[in-house]
Amino acid sequence: MENIEVPEYFICPISLQIMKDPVTAITGITYDRESIEHWLFKNHNTICPVTKQPLPTDSDLTPNHTLRRLIQAWFIANGANGIDRIITPKPPASKVYVLNLVLDLSVTRSKIRALEKLELLAKENERNRQYMVEGGVHNTLVSFFIQCYKKRDINGLEKALTILSLIWNISSCETKVENHEEIVDPIMWALGLDHETQNHEVIKNHAMCVLRTVIGKANSGTLERLRPEFFKKMIEFLRESSIITQKGLDAALHVMLDTSSLSRNRNMMIESRAVFELIELELKFSNKKTTELILGILFHLCSCADGRAQLLSHAAGIAMITKRILKVTPTADVRAMSILSLISRYSATCGVLQEMLKVKTVSKLCTVLQADCPSHLKDIAREILRTHFDVWKNSPCVEVATLTRYA
Repeated sequence: MENIEVPEYFICPISLQIMKDPVTAITGITYDRESIEHWLFKNHNTICPVTKQPLPTDSDLTPNHTLRRLIQAWFIANGANGIDRIITPKPPASKVYVLNLVLDLSVTRSKIRALEKLELLAKENERNRQYMVEGGVHNTLVSFFIQCYKKRDINGLEKALTILSLIWNISSCETKVENHEEIVDPIMWALGLDHETQNHEVIKNHAMCVLRTVIGKANSGTLERLRPEFFKKMIEFLRESSIITQKGLDAALHVMLDTSSLSRNRNMMIESRAVFELIELELKFSNKKTTELILGILFHLCSCADGRAQLLSHAAGIAMITKRILKVTPTADVRAMSILSLISRYSATCGVLQEMLKVKTVSKLCTVLQADCPSHLKDIAREILRTHFDVWKNSPCVEVATLTRYA
């Protein structure tokens, strides 16, 4: 392949790869369909990448059949050189086709088949998802989901939640639900389905992804009216580590982070032992994004005395926070250092200060002062060291000269 010259007009201007499904925009430039649709629908660009002329998202993309046949012929001619022939792409879905499927959802005998077809469309590409939003699929599915909850009927529930999780985060997607509380109870019901329910793992993970979107779109009044049962369900979900997908986990942590900004919600989280469970979760599923989210939630919870007490009661609480500093991301550093600052300021008993020595928190603070990191982090480290210098200066666990220099 390296020694074969590819005709320049076979190459997509965006992906710089040979086009599989060439389409021509109203500006006269031909692109690979997947690339230009991603440009228009996913990135919400409204100009032609080549000509810089206006290119609205509702512009027609005309299949370039002649160019596709030339590319196919070129692949066939060069088949002996190890080049595989590209597969003829499926014809794109139309808005009319999507609208007909929406109508089928209201017919009992055809709703499951309609859900199956909509799921395939949603998984296929961004253009289909945009058409589905424009056709009001999300509103129909929300109503369908609420009816499933009222009837305690799981028939079609998995597919409805799968589709909703794929299309509801599109920026132009606005729901006709009168208030977002109306769908919170159905989601809590889906999260509470037992292990005997078919595909309960898929249902729960997709329900959590839908909940993330709901909370992200909800107003402050909705967040203020969340009940203790809401947070108990969240913690129960986090405990089910065997069924949680990374996407479901990220969604759950985003929900907790978004709701923990209110003191009332923080108290309910703490009562549900959220701090303890988050530490356990971080010890099991440590990755950069998860760590950032967990530390963000812990920072909010540690603004409460009970939250700090719960963190300090965990044998690995301070050690975990300390170990993440300078090891993950700058965002994680800020959150971890802020948690230590709260502990130092409000919960620094003799036992806590000795534990900070034992798990090398003091040494890590000295390292922060010597590291190439933002000045505000060094200010936090310096303040903690100064505050407790008299306790730590006589400890054999830390070099006195270093501690004296920075504190």
